[in-house]
Amino acid sequence: MYYTIRHITRFRYSAPINESMMEVRIQPRSEGNQRCLDFRLYTSPRTHITTYRGEFGNRVHYFDIPNSHSQLTITAESQVDVNAPPPLPEELSEQAWDELDALTASGEYWDNLMPSHFANPSELLYKLADELDVQRRADPLTILRELNSAIYETFDYSPKTTRVDSPIDEALRLRQGVCQDYAHIMITLARHLHIPCRYVSGYLYQQGRSQERASNDAMHAWVEAYLPELGWVGFDPTNNTLVDERHVRVAVGRDYADVPPTRGVYRGKAESELAVTVRLAPSHAALTEELPLEPTWIPSPYEGDERDQTQLHALPQQQ
Repeated sequence: MYYTIRHITRFRYSAPINESMMEVRIQPRSEGNQRCLDFRLYTSPRTHITTYRGEFGNRVHYFDIPNSHSQLTITAESQVDVNAPPPLPEELSEQAWDELDALTASGEYWDNLMPSHFANPSELLYKLADELDVQRRADPLTILRELNSAIYETFDYSPKTTRVDSPIDEALRLRQGVCQDYAHIMITLARHLHIPCRYVSGYLYQQGRSQERASNDAMHAWVEAYLPELGWVGFDPTNNTLVDERHVRVAVGRDYADVPPTRGVYRGKAESELAVTVRLAPSHAALTEELPLEPTWIPSPYEGDERDQTQLHALPQQQ
């Protein structure tokens, strides 16, 4: 499946700021069943953009705007080819747990087994594990399928219930959240079983499936678990599906803290607001307007003060 993607991020400030420095993680990955055929990044005000291969193999773009400005727009355009992943078996062998332990004994998957910033176990997490009977039995693939379904059924999809920096306890207490919360909870439970698991940031083509829990104008998130004989396998607990050719992978990490679409600082005595629009369509279809006439602005959780101090940009939550 060929897709064209336009991802536009706008920041506006309550007063002109002196400088913006930004990292952007929006370029789709090229690996496995996916190829990024073309990627272009533009900014307004215009500036020189550099790129490097960051942690976990993610492509990172970096720029600095040293001049005074009151708005910043980042436009990313991609063309991607995604093929259906190989079909999975119904289950793995009885020896799969032993094979998994042998694979992880070397420490190669340490990052994907240990607690991380947003995938950190808590008392509420352990209570959920008891409630869902999360323990080693059957085989790892069967358990992950069950866990994918159980999280989908236990939590209500509710945008704006949690924040981009919310710990998993907030979603666990409310039994509500967005894809970012679903992914963090599943990652933490899988690691509890000593299954290597990582966070994936990307896009989901809904193909007119209105019943799916995702937003057409935001990035999506899911998880990948490493299994014997299969390698990394994708699960989408927000929609109770396996990852398929409708999922476009952008970045992977231990959790959301490793893969925010934008991360940066600015200098100035100002507050910031953020608006994001994503348009994804099969390549034979035309993309719609770049931005709505009245973008939805989200206040930054970080406020300016009376000093000329560096402030963090807001990070858009994945839904």
